[in-house]
Amino acid sequence: MTGPSRYRGQPVSEGTGLGQIYLGDPLSEANGHGPATEDDVRAAFAAVAKDRAALAAELRDQGQDLQAGIVDIAALIAGDPALINQALEAVRAGADGADAVRQAGEAQAGLLAALPDPDLAQRAGDVRQVAQAAVGYLAGTKSAPLPAGDFILVRREVDPADLIRLAEAGLAGAVSVGGGASSHAAIIARGLGLPMLAGADPRVLAAAAGHHAILDAAAGELIVDPAEPDLAAAATKTAAERTTAATAAAEVKTADGEPVTVLCNVASAAETRLGLSCGAAGVGLLRTEIAFTGADGWPTEQDHLAQLAPILSQLRQRPAVVRLLDFSGDKVPPFLQDQEQGLTALLKAPQALHDQLRAIVRAGAGIPGTRLSVLIPMVTSLDEVTVIRAALARAAAEAGQEPPELGIMVEVAATAATAAAFAPAVDFFSIGTNDLSAEVLGLDRASPQTRPALAADPRVLSLVHGVATAAATAGIKVSVCGDAAADPDVLPLLIGLGIRTLSVGAARVPQVARQIAGTDTAAAAARAARIIAEARVNR
Repeated sequence: MTGPSRYRGQPVSEGTGLGQIYLGDPLSEANGHGPATEDDVRAAFAAVAKDRAALAAELRDQGQDLQAGIVDIAALIAGDPALINQALEAVRAGADGADAVRQAGEAQAGLLAALPDPDLAQRAGDVRQVAQAAVGYLAGTKSAPLPAGDFILVRREVDPADLIRLAEAGLAGAVSVGGGASSHAAIIARGLGLPMLAGADPRVLAAAAGHHAILDAAAGELIVDPAEPDLAAAATKTAAERTTAATAAAEVKTADGEPVTVLCNVASAAETRLGLSCGAAGVGLLRTEIAFTGADGWPTEQDHLAQLAPILSQLRQRPAVVRLLDFSGDKVPPFLQDQEQGLTALLKAPQALHDQLRAIVRAGAGIPGTRLSVLIPMVTSLDEVTVIRAALARAAAEAGQEPPELGIMVEVAATAATAAAFAPAVDFFSIGTNDLSAEVLGLDRASPQTRPALAADPRVLSLVHGVATAAATAGIKVSVCGDAAADPDVLPLLIGLGIRTLSVGAARVPQVARQIAGTDTAAAAARAARIIAEARVNR
């Protein structure tokens, strides 16, 4: 009897999954209808585009805007003339249709993967997923039937649409040979709380379908045919994780009785439901741009209302911090490509800013009791705050409402260093540790070297301490909404610096609550002080 088979990969969504191996790639590529013609290739891409567009519309109807925006991108890729024409040229040159589509997909993906911008390079996986789907249509075959019970999806390129469709069908985890931590599939997996590995050993594609397996994202490993004791231990672990998530309490205190508010970061109604069910006290960061990353123009007021209503309707009597559009990094829609991005772009489009602010105020007014706030991303100057506060006042007056509180993301090093100057102009600070850590340490945010634990670096921690001190002096609120708020090494240090509001990924709320309950405030404060003192000595 042979032992278990083990396959390594990069953990991109945490947790433990237990189920049968399900190989999601097509079983066969023989369609029985002879070589594919140019019309067949066109029809295959059109079918993928139609399928993805229909799924995106269905998701929006369900209030799942994050998922809809990601699936929309696949629909756009499937209609891209550059991809389609390259496949057609290969068919004219005598290539088989499926081979032509694969070659075109790989060529386009290779161009993206070679780009110096890692955010754009990650989109290579999206192109491969679309090509793979088109090949499936040409083949006239489907993947193997779903196993009965829980299963772990294994594919060369896991498609975000796979995760969305299979989430309610027993999907317990996913393994992708392609992709990385910032791939759209990884984003969806984290939002759903599904363990996932990317960049996996290609030999995993030959894993034994239907055999039992353990996906241990913490160890970055898929174990096929594990020993019975290991299987039993994994079953106990996953059951405990589910029970803990279901029973998490919204009221959280440290070991010595200090109350801490745990909120969740969301971009869709589905994530909001998950976060609240896990015990989140509300939403500390609502990313409004995710739903519009495939847009061909600035979202209208009605577009924003349609996105906000399903989320805010769940937040009666709860905080809801709505961030203004942050079209930057890997979240740049087609109409802003090769143009100024982020907050600069929004400020140069006053009607777009007005539409979003009016929608936020109107949506909040439509849900009585919602404790609404507006958050400005990537602030670098007081003038930006002044312009947006005036615009917010106008939008509120038009809607017959009082303006909600206005805060800023502190994620630029210079803004963090001068937080005391910003404090009198805002109602709260929300510290974005992802961008702040990357800038302070001279890293690209999308680099594999960038990880939440880097916020424990003395240089970053000193800036966070300065922001917390400036907030306390001015009597305004302060929170941390970056991924470091859920990092086991950084979380106690944040509590030690006086941070009492944390906003984390929806699926991470229970583990954060547990760690807070085990943290002694005095000990955490002493440790944070030592790190900051050492940084000053070493300057």
